[in-house]
Amino acid sequence: MKAWIGLGGNFAESQSLIDEALQLLDAHDRIAVLRRSGIYRTPPWGSTDQPDFFNAVAELETALLAEELLDVLLDTERRLGRKRTGPKWGPRCIDLDLLTFQNLELNSAKLELPHPRMHLRAFVLVPLVELEPGFEIPGIGTAQQALAGLDRHEVDAVRLLNH
Repeated sequence: MKAWIGLGGNFAESQSLIDEALQLLDAHDRIAVLRRSGIYRTPPWGSTDQPDFFNAVAELETALLAEELLDVLLDTERRLGRKRTGPKWGPRCIDLDLLTFQNLELNSAKLELPHPRMHLRAFVLVPLVELEPGFEIPGIGTAQQALAGLDRHEVDAVRLLNH
């Protein structure tokens, strides 16, 4: 099964934690990292009184079910030092979000797919379009269409750091 994840964080070590998270996921016996975007520097979203974020996306191949993959992502965050304390959308060393899983549309107590706000976030859409220009968000449309609907300043603020 194909899955797409978002990776981010806004601590000094977050860029290296993104790389480390992808290595840990790729080392899992039921997950392969197929592709990853460059790392982008982006303004904070939601709670804006905090440092800029580093963001990327990756395409995975997995034999896991969606909920099992979510558990692996959350465990990877914990292994890399993520503590789920503080304000929602506040600072964090690493954040791993399951964006899509095949074309699955799901709304359970544990997981909503596609990610309910991915089409509103330039920091997700820009790296997605980098890797997959025709990316389809199930039930929404293409990532390029969603990106075109966002405020131009928000889109322009997403800056590629490296690849």
